[in-house]
Amino acid sequence: MILFIKHVEIEGPETLGSFFVGQGYQLKVINLHKGERLPDDPRGIAAVIPLGGPMNVYEEDKYPFLKDEDVFLKKALSQRVPVLGICLGAQLLSKASGGKVVRSPAQEIGWFTVDVTAEGKKDPLFAGLPNPFEVFQWHGDMCQPPKDAVLLASSTACPVQAFRYGTNAYGLQFHAEITDISIRDWSAEAKMPLAKRREMLEHYAHVKDSFLRNGSKMCENFLQVIKQP
Repeated sequence: MILFIKHVEIEGPETLGSFFVGQGYQLKVINLHKGERLPDDPRGIAAVIPLGGPMNVYEEDKYPFLKDEDVFLKKALSQRVPVLGICLGAQLLSKASGGKVVRSPAQEIGWFTVDVTAEGKKDPLFAGLPNPFEVFQWHGDMCQPPKDAVLLASSTACPVQAFRYGTNAYGLQFHAEITDISIRDWSAEAKMPLAKRREMLEHYAHVKDSFLRNGSKMCENFLQVIKQP
C-alpha cells in the first residue's frame, strides 16, 4: 500500500497516484485537512508520500495535524519506510529528519529548471533524467535538511531543490506530479492574475510530453527504491 498524505483538497496524488495504481498498488489517501487520522504505525506500508499545501511546517497551532504528521514521519524514518515528500511534504521531511525550513532566496511560482548535483547524478531517483530538467514550482520556503542529508538538485533561486536522507527518504521542493488541472485549481485558489494563469497553462501544453515523461521516470525510479531490500 502507498500512503498519500493530503493537507488541502486541491493538492492530491495526481500522476503519482495514477502510476502506482498502474503498478498494482493499493492507494490510501489520508485527508488531514478533513480530520482524518494517520495510522499509529507505518510498518507494512510500502511508501509514504506527503504532498503539498500552503501552510508552513511550523504553523502547528493553526494546523494541529502537522504535529501528528511530524511524529508519524519520524516513525517512518526510524523504521526505514520509503518516503517521497513533495513541496510542503519535503519541508516536513526536512523537519522530521532534524533539519529545518527557511525562506527561499526567491519565491518560485510557475515553470523553472533545476540542476542535478554530482551526488544527484549518482542517485537512483534521478537515473535516466536529463540535466537540467524543467519542473513546476509553487513555494516561498525552502528545506534546510540536516548535515548528513545529501543534496541532489539545486538552482540559483532555491539552492535546495531535492535531497535524500538515509537511503530511501527523498524530499522534492518542486512538483513533478501535477497536471493542467492542478495549475487551474491552484491559480484559482490563489486568485492568480489571468495573464499569469494563461502563461503557465500555455507552457504546460508546450512541455507536457517531456514533463510527463520525466515525472513517469522519477516514479519508476522511486518504485525501485521501494523494492530495494
